[in-house]
Amino acid sequence: MTDSSSQILPPGRQAGVCLHIASLSGPYGIGELGQSAHEFIDTMTRMQLAVWQFLPTGPTAYGDSPYQPLSTFAGNEMLIDVRDLIARGLLDAAEASELAALPREYVDYGALIPAKTRLLQLAAGRFEERATPELKAACDDFVLKNNDLWLHDYALYRILKTRHGEQPWPDWAAEYVHREPAAMQALEVSADAGIADIKVIQFLFFEQWDRMRAYANERGIRLFGDMPICIALDSADAWAHPELLRIDRDGRPDAVAGVPPDYFSEDGQLWGNPLYDWEVHAANGYRWWVERLRASAELADIVRIDHFRGFEAYWSVPADSDTARSGSWEPGPGDAIFDAMSAALGNLPIVAEDLGVITPEVEALRDRHEIPGMVVLQFDIADEQFDLDSVGPNSVCYTGTHDNDTTLGWFRGSPNDIRSPAEIEATRQTALRKTGGTPETIHTDLIRAAFSTKARLAIAPLQDYLGLGSEARINTPGIAGGNWRWRVLDSQLTPELCDNTASLVIASQRGLSAHEQTEHRILPSRQSSHP
Repeated sequence: MTDSSSQILPPGRQAGVCLHIASLSGPYGIGELGQSAHEFIDTMTRMQLAVWQFLPTGPTAYGDSPYQPLSTFAGNEMLIDVRDLIARGLLDAAEASELAALPREYVDYGALIPAKTRLLQLAAGRFEERATPELKAACDDFVLKNNDLWLHDYALYRILKTRHGEQPWPDWAAEYVHREPAAMQALEVSADAGIADIKVIQFLFFEQWDRMRAYANERGIRLFGDMPICIALDSADAWAHPELLRIDRDGRPDAVAGVPPDYFSEDGQLWGNPLYDWEVHAANGYRWWVERLRASAELADIVRIDHFRGFEAYWSVPADSDTARSGSWEPGPGDAIFDAMSAALGNLPIVAEDLGVITPEVEALRDRHEIPGMVVLQFDIADEQFDLDSVGPNSVCYTGTHDNDTTLGWFRGSPNDIRSPAEIEATRQTALRKTGGTPETIHTDLIRAAFSTKARLAIAPLQDYLGLGSEARINTPGIAGGNWRWRVLDSQLTPELCDNTASLVIASQRGLSAHEQTEHRILPSRQSSHP
């Protein structure tokens, strides 16, 4: 692979952590963008970790999956920092008591979402009266910059989704499914205040986000985002721009996305997302994709594109199928989409999630555009032919990802594991031999192995740094309930953990030195257009 990693990945060899923002600690039921995030950034500096990779940050719906957001551009309102709203005078501390009573050990989405939604609406309703003139001016600028691109359609969509009992938009009244002009004009009048409140809430998300990113960058830490290749059918994007998708005028798809049988599932994975109409995208120069990547780069210094192989060929499953087994490969847009994005945006700040069924054609597409790929040791280290020395510099090396069990859980044998007992035991023996580790320390041993590679960036989930088992797994693909709930506790981020991790990072020559911090402060070139 061509070594262009100095253009995208951090200079030198560095280490990072993967942690869903919702998994941060904090007093109000879910991880938030303010104090909790800033404190975690401080913890990262003590751990000598230079990159924070997080999961997608869009507003979630059924199943709470960040990979099925209600908008590809909007922010997840549940991540807005309540303490910041109290400090700004938009809320009173006593009003957050319902959130303060929620568990801290996990996210209880069923209780969180209605309670926090009421609180955010209360804050938005007070914004004009209580916000400072500077904050109101910043909000006006935010609305002006984003209204036509996505913000107004998102606000309308959320109003209508609420009015229709949170049903998916293809099940709404026909005049709204088809965006009939008279119905939409009447909606603008009847829901004027609610539309304005949604825009204020989105401004609060992005204003807090920009402060968090600045705080990280000033300390030499780069943010590493995650952009799903697919969008949800039940999303503002699909409702506002159905022409971009293979759906009929009523919002019904002819085929949906998935992957064939793989490591996670014998039936494959039936995601159910609508497929893109690539001919339409090509005809307009992939304009929507350019704006999507631009928005992602305003949130993060690096962006992982999930399921990169879908740009070369994607798994198309008939919409009435029960499993993904009946799918077939169809050609993706290939070079054209990356040429269009490069022409509009310059050097693309992306990393390819190039896992799964990867062909020479997929690798060639990635390499032609000098895009870093991924290596996941939980997948590769059990292969007798795999050599840690084979991991190239233009890659990101992981112990595991959000879709994997924790390393301890993987080593011991995960619940719902499709490996046979013999395969699990063989994996254990190979992993111990290649890492030189022990069953008790395998989480640290696998991190050390990732750090030992030539990859410019090596990342482990926070659960692996903490040495947690399957109880801390954040997602099990193919299992609908109980995902995305795990949270870290402040008591787990001990000085001993920080010191031990820092020693491991420095011994691997991946430390965040003062010199590197100075370099990093001038690296971000895609500053947010949000105020």
